[in-house]
Amino acid sequence: MTNEQLQLKQVSLVTSLKSQVTGVPILTDISFSVFPGDRMCLIGPSGAGKTSLLRLLNRLKEPTKGKIYLENQNIKNIPILELRRQVMLVAQEPKLLGMRVREALAYPLWLQNLPKSTITERIETYREQLHIPAEWLERTELQLSLGQRQLVAIARALVTQPKILLLDEPTSALDAGIASRLLVFLTELAFKEKITILMVNHQLDLAQLFSTRVLYLQNGQLLQDLSANQIDWEQLRGQLVEAEAQAAQEWG
Repeated sequence: MTNEQLQLKQVSLVTSLKSQVTGVPILTDISFSVFPGDRMCLIGPSGAGKTSLLRLLNRLKEPTKGKIYLENQNIKNIPILELRRQVMLVAQEPKLLGMRVREALAYPLWLQNLPKSTITERIETYREQLHIPAEWLERTELQLSLGQRQLVAIARALVTQPKILLLDEPTSALDAGIASRLLVFLTELAFKEKITILMVNHQLDLAQLFSTRVLYLQNGQLLQDLSANQIDWEQLRGQLVEAEAQAAQEWG
């Protein structure tokens, strides 16, 4: 029996997705499994289907065919609110829904009817761990930059203590130092708490530092599923640049 067979598959899927408007395939016969503590980067040119794949995993999109399982249970059989507590998605341009930062961080915990003391403790814990200044707590969305909103949205996801964290370009608006510090923290969190993290990231230097596995998508197809230590990162960089150029020509 292999090591993979000994582990509980946190997520496993064989799925496809078509545009509801045009019927054009967005993802075709995507199949892979994810295990507790995996740090997986989804890499590929614009339009490859990376964000759509994340959105399938917490049912913001529904597959055209195929099935997705969370710990051997079809996610369609998990109540949607329960699924989204376990599988949290942070969008590339997150919103705080008109709330101040403190309220936005507390909101998912209010929905769980947790004690006020627990809510306060969790907010303070993740605020400190993500180096979010205390003065941000009284700010509104309009008083935060995009990068600041990204950090707050990650904290809002983590206070729920999910099993799986889905991140769509979480470092795109952060400067290099803050981005590196964030990924160090997420790496330690995944290792200690066995949280699984799936991240879309175009910044290959950060992906190389962070990931244990890489999925490379292009034209809605999964072309590579490799352990990070198996990858020739310079070759992958060239492959991505070439694919981006090809996509730009097609759109032009």
